[in-house]
Amino acid sequence: MSAPYRYENSKGVSYYLFKKEVELRGGRMQTIYFLSKSDTSEKGEPCDLPEDREPVENPKNGFVTLKKKKA
Repeated sequence: MSAPYRYENSKGVSYYLFKKEVELRGGRMQTIYFLSKSDTSEKGEPCDLPEDREPVENPKNGFVTLKKKKA
């Protein structure tokens, strides 16, 4: 198991990136990414930051999400 991507927000809290394959209602498979304060997760596998995504921090509360990069 490799170490997940780590992002430290402006408040000094570390978030770790994980991914999970889910099946949508139409039967199509899709990868979802989620961040966790814990460096381990039962719900997904650790992953690196995808090239088409970037971390975005909410300036009000420091919560971090992933967004697709603008082309």
